[in-house]
Amino acid sequence: MSHLIPKDVKERYEKLVKTVDYHRYLYNVLDKPSIADESYDSLMQELIDIEEKYPELINPQSPSQRVGGEPLSEFKKVKHEVRQWSFDDCFSEDGLKKWDEKVHRMVAKVPSLKGEKIEYCCELKIDGLKIILTYKNGKFVQGATRGDGEIGEDVTMNLKTIKSIPLILPKETDIIVVGECWLSKKELKRINKEREKNGEQLFANTRNAAAGSIRQLDPKIAAKRNLSSFIYDIDKMNEEAPETQDKELKLIADLSFKTNPHHEVFDSLEGVEKYYKNWAKNKEKLDYGLDGVVIKINSRKIQEVLGYTGKSPRWGIAYKFPAEQVTTVVEDIVFQVGRTGVITPVAHLRPVLVAGSTVSRATLHNEDEIKRLDIRIGDTVILQKAGDVIPDIVEVLKELRSGKEKVFVFPKKIDACGGDGKIERIPGQAAWRCVNKNSFAQQKRKFYHFVSKKAFNMDGCGPRIIDALLDNGLITNFDDIFTLKKGDLLALPRFAEKSVDNLLSSIENAREVALNRFIVSLSIPQVGEETAIDLAKNFGTLDKIKKADVLELQKINGVGDIVGQSVYDWFLDKENSKLIDRLLKQVKIEITRLNLGVSAGKLLGKSFVVTGTLSSMSRDEAKDEIRARGGDISESVSSKTSYLVCGENPGSKLDKAERLNVKILSEKDFISLIKQ
Repeated sequence: MSHLIPKDVKERYEKLVKTVDYHRYLYNVLDKPSIADESYDSLMQELIDIEEKYPELINPQSPSQRVGGEPLSEFKKVKHEVRQWSFDDCFSEDGLKKWDEKVHRMVAKVPSLKGEKIEYCCELKIDGLKIILTYKNGKFVQGATRGDGEIGEDVTMNLKTIKSIPLILPKETDIIVVGECWLSKKELKRINKEREKNGEQLFANTRNAAAGSIRQLDPKIAAKRNLSSFIYDIDKMNEEAPETQDKELKLIADLSFKTNPHHEVFDSLEGVEKYYKNWAKNKEKLDYGLDGVVIKINSRKIQEVLGYTGKSPRWGIAYKFPAEQVTTVVEDIVFQVGRTGVITPVAHLRPVLVAGSTVSRATLHNEDEIKRLDIRIGDTVILQKAGDVIPDIVEVLKELRSGKEKVFVFPKKIDACGGDGKIERIPGQAAWRCVNKNSFAQQKRKFYHFVSKKAFNMDGCGPRIIDALLDNGLITNFDDIFTLKKGDLLALPRFAEKSVDNLLSSIENAREVALNRFIVSLSIPQVGEETAIDLAKNFGTLDKIKKADVLELQKINGVGDIVGQSVYDWFLDKENSKLIDRLLKQVKIEITRLNLGVSAGKLLGKSFVVTGTLSSMSRDEAKDEIRARGGDISESVSSKTSYLVCGENPGSKLDKAERLNVKILSEKDFISLIKQ
């Protein structure tokens, strides 16, 4: 009953209906999406979840009750002979299992299906524009878009320009087939270069470009776009239909239609899941866009019995790939104190699945970023995660505001800074920092960094161990770690003899350290991994770095004025000098050698940026290979970059490299280069 529906749920639902329908119109009708597909899916899923919980809210105008969009007025209307459907979506293995359980329950209730084998035909879900092709006596007579499922748009002349669509079939048959019109990634780049040159708006993706090519009135434009197609279903034919989906795909291919070669049939969900994971991992290797896989019950007999809901077939489901953009709600904004005292605002989010993992936090970077986005506590936001990049909030959906959101005011004090908690803005930067330079929170983070993989690499000495050592007063300075004894540690709660032995062994193994790692471990402001390497390569010893004047430091390539001054000031500080002396009594710094073998020097003078996920090595290993041959590493692409080494899920660095005409190396190209 409607009076049981909470007021805030009802208000949220009404706003979602309007927002989703608006973005549906931009995407399906105008082909001008303003948010990513994954964000649209995320909003739609929230809408569906509310409708499932409160079915009395559902009205016929809800976007969840639609299949597509209305035809544009410029096109001739086409009433589909066979209604067009869209598959329901699932986003997890659990969602797939629930669909499968429902299928099995329904099949078990039908006596005529007793003993019928349930198989799954898996096909790639092409990110293009759905097309419906009609043939009479083997001749192509009409091509249409899906539209709202019952009425579409007549785009026959445009579809005739696609070379993969046959105009005459090898047999005189009446048939209606369904498929996807798509554009290759390579062709998208070519078209967008032309559009940029002409001052035209660029296409956002291959699907956007394919739809934009078909849904315009001049067939000559479509002809220039080198569109292609995959046909995957027969809606109607004047002879008996094949008994399975995979046989239907074979018949479609026999009739001279282009079909996707990557479909497979499985007799278990284990096979389906393996197929899904394989393509989620390898989708970028294809020259066309994918956003998931479609799973269909292979048997036509079972398909016919299962039938359809109001908008979707019960015998199939679209299993979407992990979204890189989703929507969620900002529940709070808190502060993280970094190891150098810099304050970072962090959004606590309603937990959400993005890029395959559940995320509940996102960095907001600084005060200026909060103001730019106008983020408020309670806002619905678009969260983005690409590859192994930390999640980012890219947009606030202000149209979903209820009026209860709280404007965030940057504080003047933060308890984690220690002392009186005062903070100050760093001159010339957007960041704030603790006035008290030695707060406990900073101290902990410095210790975490000191023992981390990029510094002393003390395996097994993670944050939990460091916290225990600090809380119990066993360490106050970095060098204290090397003075720990077994008896000290065994007195601590939950420290068993074996774990203590492992910790002490790890500490002992860390007593020899490369100069660049030693520099990294010190938490010198502005000095990261690459700057430490630049310092080690240029000076060779710690003593020379300590004695260098500010001009010597600043003139090093990759260091510069600000970083050089920071290094100089740090080593000039008396307390830091004492820390160095104490550490050198405990550890040995390895001599930095610039000539690292017969291959050293072959990449001398070349600057590299490594992005994305490499399959044969980690990014750190790739960087080591480059350094061993004299090459330089940078974290950002610029006109001075010689090469971008590009793995899977490269993100924005690839786009920037292409704009700047930086040479791009695939993993295979990179391996060939370093093995020459």
